[in-house]
Order: sequence, then C-alpha cells, then structure tokens
Amino acid sequence: MTDGWFAGLEPGDTEAAAASIREGTAEEPADWPALAVQAGFAEDEASYYRLLRAATVAAASAAATERERADDRQLVHAVRVMDDCREAANGLAERVAEWGGSRDADAGAGLDYARELADSEPSDPVDRRVASLARRVVDLDEERERLRRFVERTAPEVAPNLTAMAGPVLAARLIALAGGLAALAKKPSGTVQVLGAEDALFAHLRGSAPSPKHGIIYTHEYVRGTAREQRGSAARALAGKLAIAARVDHYSGERKPELETELDARIGRIREREGGT
Repeated sequence: MTDGWFAGLEPGDTEAAAASIREGTAEEPADWPALAVQAGFAEDEASYYRLLRAATVAAASAAATERERADDRQLVHAVRVMDDCREAANGLAERVAEWGGSRDADAGAGLDYARELADSEPSDPVDRRVASLARRVVDLDEERERLRRFVERTAPEVAPNLTAMAGPVLAARLIALAGGLAALAKKPSGTVQVLGAEDALFAHLRGSAPSPKHGIIYTHEYVRGTAREQRGSAARALAGKLAIAARVDHYSGERKPELETELDARIGRIREREGGT
C-alpha cells in the first residue's frame, strides 16, 4: 500500500494529494484503483478517479504557479514588457510627430520631439492634447529604461555564464524566446543560433528562402562585427558556447569564465581568416 500516491492521505486533503503526486514515484505499475479501494482511500473505482483528477489538477496548478514565480520567468516578463514599451513609445512618437506637424511646420520627429513637447505648456486646447500624448510617450520610454536596468541587475543572477557572454539584454531575450532557462538549456546549439528567426526558418522549410544563418544573436558584436562571409561561422561558434553556458547555468549555476576565453579565441581565429575583419 505504501507505494500508492494515496498512502496515508485523507480523501479530502487535495493539497497533500497534489504534493504526493508531484514528489512521489513507483517502481512499477499496479492496479492503483483497486489498491486505493482496499486501503479505504476511495469507495470505488469511479471515486478513485475523481480524487486522482482533483489531485493532478492541483499538482499542475502548483507547478505552473511555481514556474511563473521563478526568477527566470520574472526576467522573461521584464524583457518582453521592455520591448513592448519601446515599440509602443516609438509608434506613439510617430503619431505625436504627425499630429504636431499639422500644428507646426517646424515640428521635429521621434522621441526627442516628444520630449520637447512634453516639457511645453501650450495654451491652445489641441496643442495641450498633443503635449499630453507626448508626456505619455516619454513615460513609456522612461519605463523601458527602468525595465532595462532591472534586466541588467537580474540576468547575472539568473544566468551568470550566459549573461557574461551575451550581455544581460540578449541573454534575457534568448531565455524569453526559448520559454525559460530550462527550455533554453535543452536546446541544441543549432536551434539557439536561429532563435528569433522563426519566420525565415519556416520560409526556408517551405523552400521559398535560404536557411537563416542567425537569429537574434546577430545583435552580438561577435556576429554583427564579423565580415559578412564569416558571419555564419561566427554565429555557430557563439551559439555553441551560449548553449553550453545555458546548460551550466540551469544545471549547476557554477561560474565558468573559461567559456568566454574559449569563445574569444574561437572568434579571433574566425576573424583571422581571409576576408575576415
């Protein structure tokens, strides 16, 4: 009886049952409904399955809550909102410039113009609305900057090796694209290489485009700053080390500076090739 997830539990204690489901194991299958009835845990087979369903739903809910509260999930939320703030601020800044341009032939453009208007105190009712919108744009941009600082503080705690090689923002975006640090740690380097280039990859699989050489890791200086004909090699080298870094961060968290040293040497050799930079 002791092997069953229900051993020692009261039928109405769903929380304890959920914990038993999450933490327990059995060496081999058994006729669990019959054993539960025999142990007095359930009245019959139908009752057993009702209790099992309640326990598994509670276990799944607890696991989901735990996952969302994990540090890497908070980092994912932060970097996604940071990017949303940037996109929204830039889009609204265009509207401010368009609206302001209808009122002033010398109107500027972009976030700088929005900041200029945000500091103004117009008396005209329409101009006041434009200035009010400009202040919202500035608020969004300032929130984006606060979120960036949060990401820069949090990423080294969540993924120290990945952050050291990729930088905090790129590390956070890779984790977000993968769906979490655990998911990133399980991905092969070839997948890490093209994270963020899913549209191009699917077009390639349909036969309508060449295979993408890199995804979001293009923003890393080791890819962007390497000569075009060597970027594929640089992207593969970088992705390989980033994949290893993610695994180390997830499974041990031990800091391994030698990964950066090895990457630096590899990129140096790539850039020494004919046609490199």
